[in-house]
Amino acid sequence: MPRGDGRLSHDLIPGEKGPQDACGVFGVWAPGEDVAKLTYYGLYALQHRGQESAGIATSDGQRLLVYKDMGLVSQVFDERSLASLRGHLAVGHCRYSTTGGSTWENAQPTLGGHAGGTVALAHNGNLTNSAELRDLVEGRLEGDTHRGELARGNTTDTALVTALLADHPDRTLEASALDVLPRLRGAFCFVFMDEHTLYAARDPHGIRPLVIGRLERGWVVASETAALDIVGASYVREVEPGEMIIVDEDGLRSQRFAEPTPKGCVFEYVYLARPDTTINGRVVHEARVEMGRALAREHPVEADLVMPTPESGTPAAIGYAQESGIPYGQGLVKNSYVGRTFIAPSQTIRQLGIRLKLNPLKDVIKGKRLVVVDDSIVRGNTQRALVRMLREAGAAEVHVRISSPPVRWPCFYGIDFATRAELIATGLGVAEVCNSIGADSLGYISEEGMIQATNQAPDRLCTACFTGTYPVPLPEKGLGKAVLELDLAVSTGANGERVTGERHPHRHVPVLDVEGVSTSAAGGAADAVLRP
Repeated sequence: MPRGDGRLSHDLIPGEKGPQDACGVFGVWAPGEDVAKLTYYGLYALQHRGQESAGIATSDGQRLLVYKDMGLVSQVFDERSLASLRGHLAVGHCRYSTTGGSTWENAQPTLGGHAGGTVALAHNGNLTNSAELRDLVEGRLEGDTHRGELARGNTTDTALVTALLADHPDRTLEASALDVLPRLRGAFCFVFMDEHTLYAARDPHGIRPLVIGRLERGWVVASETAALDIVGASYVREVEPGEMIIVDEDGLRSQRFAEPTPKGCVFEYVYLARPDTTINGRVVHEARVEMGRALAREHPVEADLVMPTPESGTPAAIGYAQESGIPYGQGLVKNSYVGRTFIAPSQTIRQLGIRLKLNPLKDVIKGKRLVVVDDSIVRGNTQRALVRMLREAGAAEVHVRISSPPVRWPCFYGIDFATRAELIATGLGVAEVCNSIGADSLGYISEEGMIQATNQAPDRLCTACFTGTYPVPLPEKGLGKAVLELDLAVSTGANGERVTGERHPHRHVPVLDVEGVSTSAAGGAADAVLRP
């Protein structure tokens, strides 16, 4: 009998993932409130943006504590760990890796510090000049034993920024940020803090969303408005592109570090953001429904039923049905509890692939001409398996409609698509993709139809994954998830020699210290990183 391999996951097809966003970030400054629990629930609302690791940093004005681990927000934190995170301000993070591997060392918030204080930083996005920043860090900190997270094997662009922010002990964190932020290229939304003050910053293009909310006794910053709703904060406004906000006992104030040239990510409207989120005045659910309506106008077909690929295709399928007059229905049942598990499937079960997540309603599908609506096609494997499954369930025809244009280019601003060679639309036309996935017809929404549905001006959106036009120029080299993997796992020994940080063979717990504070203890709250 085949042994299990531990690979059962929440993916529709094991090993086949769709577009993944970088992260979700959350920050709160609220004396008298339980900021750790507010941050926990804020991250819970942002879990869709990253599922690999989660962390929270808090401060009571005297000391700053960071607690983080691998896993979902609900797996990392419990009542005991949250009770240990006391204070009046906090930042939190849930991660999907884009620069640096999925390891404990790379979990966020990252921690750095000097004689003047401590900084904890959470980051959503991806920097395109990481190699340049690495050289800058190496030049500034050569021979310095205080290299923060870099000294224990953190290989993310976030750790580079943290090191640069903590580089000047004679500067305030605000002054350091105003020096460092203009040097960064790419997409970034930072939420960071020291012992007393909460900060947030957004790149000059505003590629990733970041919003400000008001509590009765404080302020909140989050990746999406949905997180504000969950914690009872009222929406105030977006953090402007090129803006840094500062929140302390004197209230909220703003600093401009770059001129804004807005290029918000259109894929936030298509797939990444929660449907109940509002971006730049447009409710995401409404945008997706309108994309479905546009899709029906551009690619009509005679059919008996419009059905979504749960759940990302649901709003667009509703719009397609409304515009076309074809009845809307659920042809697939989604198992919402497949989730992450260590129960290993046998080879036979794994071969069922998509059925681990979706199962067809045969009585609904049998003999019907179907319009199946999804948000995007990346490699095509999921759609191919889905079409085959629907035909096996008795569908007479399967017409696939996609509420985004063909994805032909990778993203370097915080979405983990496949490589260009793996993108099915790179080398194939629409008819060829249709033939590859086995559908009777295939229709993609036009770029114009998609943009119009967002209610945004075309020149204020990034559409690089569809057009190959990147708003932030890309370097010739120094891109990719592993760009820092080999370079930064280096530290300085007691005698000034350069040594490589070791990692525990069974658990992602670093052996080296951070700023003289041991992080070698394993398990539970012992994984917290504390600076007195």
